[in-house]
Amino acid sequence: MKKSFSVFMVVVMLGLSSLAFAADQKIVGVVEKIQFSGNSATVMLKDNKTGNKVPITVTDDLTLDKLRDKRIGVGDEIRCKFYDAEGKNVSKLFRKTAGC
Repeated sequence: MKKSFSVFMVVVMLGLSSLAFAADQKIVGVVEKIQFSGNSATVMLKDNKTGNKVPITVTDDLTLDKLRDKRIGVGDEIRCKFYDAEGKNVSKLFRKTAGC
């Protein structure tokens, strides 16, 4: 019983440590392209640090409304937190750097 509990605890700790490596990523960049598809949008950001283009999938309704209303548009500088979900960068935070 004691040995099986120890094995169980090791498995749980390994599982929790793998979650720590899947941390959110941050990027500050300029919007280059916005493409809508159904209930989501793909926004191409050009990273200010590296110059790389990073596609971000936006799924939350508030940000989608801002994209549709042109409150966030091409040329705006954006601060974004995102995570990797099955090969797609899904946004958790998507805001203009200059304010609202």
